[in-house]
Amino acid sequence: MNAFARPPWQRWLLKPAVFIVCLLPLLALIDALQSGTLGPNPVEAVLHATGDWALRFLLLTLAMTPLRRLTGQGIWLRLRRMLGLFCFFYASLHFMTWLGLDREFAWDGVLEDIVKRPYITLGFLAFVLLIPLAATSTKGMMRRLGSRWRRLHRAVYLIAVLAVAHFLWLVKADLFEPLLYSGLLVLLLLARGNTAWLASRAGRPVG
Repeated sequence: MNAFARPPWQRWLLKPAVFIVCLLPLLALIDALQSGTLGPNPVEAVLHATGDWALRFLLLTLAMTPLRRLTGQGIWLRLRRMLGLFCFFYASLHFMTWLGLDREFAWDGVLEDIVKRPYITLGFLAFVLLIPLAATSTKGMMRRLGSRWRRLHRAVYLIAVLAVAHFLWLVKADLFEPLLYSGLLVLLLLARGNTAWLASRAGRPVG
């Protein structure tokens, strides 16, 4: 669809509105920090909140292609890059909170945790894999990398598996939320597989 054929709210209001909504979790976290309502361990609360939102934005990013297919509306794909970058943004906050506030840049302890604690190993690997995806998210990089860009960004599915496994391994008691995210990821992977099969039948590249 031609850009000028879109409704005005899609052309001028959609992305700014979604951008503001994506910032709301951070604003709520800042407000809770200022008001002292994060409980007895605010560092742990920030760590969990930023990690939760990174995973939620990751799953939302993966949901855009199935939603486009279900609704026949390209509007979802126009949000995918922004949601992916917000996933990286909250994942970076999560990592820096752990590195700076929780571990206090004690590098020996940081390296020991990454090597010896499996859930941290998985989370760290997921974050490292996110970096090249965020760095190559621009239209210029898409043009520069060509077909390699599509192959690189398929790593998002591995990242999602690692992130959900990180969450599952971390939680000791109430498994409802990590199991919910695991179920959503399974559905998204099944949708991805179905889309790939249909695209191969039609001779199209898989998005």
